[in-house]
Amino acid sequence: MSTDASAEPRSVREDGSEAAAAPRASLRRRLGGGVVFLVLVLLFALPWGTLFAMGVHWPLPVFVAGTVVFAVGLVSFPFLMVAGHGRRRIDRASRIADSTLGIVWVLFTWSVLGDLAHLILVALGMGGVGQARIIAVAVVVVATTLLAWGHFEAMRVPRVKQVEVTLPRLGAGLDGTRVVVLADTHYGPIDRARWSAGVTEAVNALDADVVLHAGDIADGTPTQRREQSAPLGSIRARLAKVYVTGNHEYFSEAQGWLDRMTELGWESLHNRHVIVERGGDRLVLAGVDDVTAESSGLAGHRANLLGALAGTDQDQPVLLVAHQPKYVAQAAAAGIDLQVSGHTHGGQIWPFNFLVRVDQPVVSGLSRHGERTQLYTSRGTGFWGPPFRVFAPSEITLLTLRAG
Repeated sequence: MSTDASAEPRSVREDGSEAAAAPRASLRRRLGGGVVFLVLVLLFALPWGTLFAMGVHWPLPVFVAGTVVFAVGLVSFPFLMVAGHGRRRIDRASRIADSTLGIVWVLFTWSVLGDLAHLILVALGMGGVGQARIIAVAVVVVATTLLAWGHFEAMRVPRVKQVEVTLPRLGAGLDGTRVVVLADTHYGPIDRARWSAGVTEAVNALDADVVLHAGDIADGTPTQRREQSAPLGSIRARLAKVYVTGNHEYFSEAQGWLDRMTELGWESLHNRHVIVERGGDRLVLAGVDDVTAESSGLAGHRANLLGALAGTDQDQPVLLVAHQPKYVAQAAAAGIDLQVSGHTHGGQIWPFNFLVRVDQPVVSGLSRHGERTQLYTSRGTGFWGPPFRVFAPSEITLLTLRAG
């Protein structure tokens, strides 16, 4: 009797907890959706106000045309995003939605700066319709120029950025080792097969000992992006070609991308390592899954540094490939010599780099963490979403490792 009596209240409490949890989850979803909606409205409304409503007093046809364009953009954007990046993955919808996002972000940024300038003029007694119109036109000219330049920057084959990294534990036999870094190629809705071939040609011209890809290879499945990824199979390296997953792989068949890269002749560092040797000295190349892997629910996928280093000699230097820079805390605690990451895109479109910095310890470049560990963060080879790069150029990185 006592066992049955005690079990019943537990069942009631569990049922009650589950019943209470559902409304809380629903409330969180509604609040999250509300925040996203308000941000979206602000992104469209502020540029509309700067260009067509706040003190400019354009002729009625200009005001109406501008209002219609922004209203259509605001209403259609969520549907295009869902169609392009949801289950259906319609590339044409993605292209329109992503371009719209980039355009409205640049307009929003420069509208904020224009509005601040207008407020200063008003405070100085120099405001008026003429000044408001000059600012509106200036915002359009600056935004158009930056978007044209940013699109060119996004679509070109990246320039090579050369960096020397001294690793005190690196043996003399490996001094001068040339490591080429690719990251965030993001093969996606825009067909960039020719661009991919150009990247391969640029990498092969660098005569690399090691080539590594630090994740976010594509937006889409291996089947969808087969043609774009094919040139990776022609990349040459004397000692090793290695690859780790990024967070975007976990949106679209992460294991499939590991298999695809193996098919193309790359070593997939799925929480494992390989050792390269020259002149009697060794370097451990280790890799971990992205930090989001565990939450994906995909069996066997999670960031596991202990597993990646299992069986290595603790006296040998380690180059760790981890997609996100923030993994450097674990790398430093483990005494890793060098971590190579991507993910940030250098912000991709200014001033988004300041928002990236909230989530990541570094946005780009070489940095030191703790007594031994260094981190190199690539700005990325491709781009995600909006086909623009503003004040954040893409890169193919050549790291030359120097012995201490």
